[in-house]
Amino acid sequence: MSQRLFEDDVFFLQRLMKSAGFYTDTIDGIWGPNTDAAVAAFEARSTQLAANLGTFDQRSERRIQTLHLKAQEAGRTFLTAVRAQGIDARIISGTRTYAEQNVLYRKGRFGNPPPRVTNARGGQSNHNFGIAWDIGIFQNGNYLPESPLYDQAAQIGLAAGIVGLEWGGNWINFKDRPHYQMATQFNITQIRQRFEDGQSYL
Repeated sequence: MSQRLFEDDVFFLQRLMKSAGFYTDTIDGIWGPNTDAAVAAFEARSTQLAANLGTFDQRSERRIQTLHLKAQEAGRTFLTAVRAQGIDARIISGTRTYAEQNVLYRKGRFGNPPPRVTNARGGQSNHNFGIAWDIGIFQNGNYLPESPLYDQAAQIGLAAGIVGLEWGGNWINFKDRPHYQMATQFNITQIRQRFEDGQSYL
């Protein structure tokens, strides 16, 4: 993670850092020394995870490093297992701010062209809390938006022994085969409240 990633939403960054245990100061939206130190510590831990578990393509790395550390570990373990079976999976979406989530929510709505890509507004998606990621499958460098390989990747990833890993392809009402997230003991409303208060939820 870096200042550049959430430079337009320091409130969001501070909440993410505080809920992850790296920031202990007031959530005030001001990038000061304590915020800077929290981000540096978080980045150091992220770098160590990458050294221990392996690195991937540049886009996947950027997205993985936005996640909570437990989700980073899960994402790296998932990608290692899937890619070992010859599937070119990459993480193409990680943590999103509320504003970024609302941009996605407007697709296919309010006169914007289809398709709809999410039913979640800002603050209603696990992507907003650093515990979810989406994959893309590629063949010969080409992105495949639809492919049986998404189901195959899920079978491999779910069998990799990753504690708490959930797959959007198992959802009933809105199947989301590229989507993975970490299970918590809280529902989405509780997660949002804890995130905004800077409390742990993972």
